[in-house]
Amino acid sequence: EILRMFNSAFDRIGAAEGDYYPAELRSEIDAVNERVYAGLNNGVYRAGFAATQEAYEAAVADVFETLDWLEQRLETRSFLVGEQLTGADIRLFTTLVRFDVVYYGHFKCNLRALVDYPALWRYTRALYQHPAIRPTVDFGHIKGHYYGSHPWLNPSGVVPIGPRRDFDAPVEPRHHHQEVVS
Repeated sequence: EILRMFNSAFDRIGAAEGDYYPAELRSEIDAVNERVYAGLNNGVYRAGFAATQEAYEAAVADVFETLDWLEQRLETRSFLVGEQLTGADIRLFTTLVRFDVVYYGHFKCNLRALVDYPALWRYTRALYQHPAIRPTVDFGHIKGHYYGSHPWLNPSGVVPIGPRRDFDAPVEPRHHHQEVVS
């Protein structure tokens, strides 16, 4: 909801231009967001905070079913919905950029890493390299927060030094691929 409010609430007082929730895409954005939230955005937390083996395995199954669906969807497109960056992409990005560095190890979502998904890895790097997105990502803060905030999951408070991921690696050109633009 906050993302949607920021989409237009400050348009008349100097906000950057852009419509990340266009009327003609709203029903598809809402459907994609619902699936991504249930299976991935919230799925990693359900896995990480599971109190039983059964709950953990069900959550991990949802996480990787959703990642597999996203990989297939992004093999033929540059954005989740339509031909432009939308709120659906931003919402997904926040989980993907944290996946390998936090959720894979700390929340035990370790069947596959993000780098094992060529389309998702390309997509995540393309979004990360966007000049308005890159400054919002601080991997030291992300890792410090997660590994330091859950003493029942990480009693020592040790923050791992890896995995190292090159989010600045060039994004391979693709046929029919529209680059992310500001």
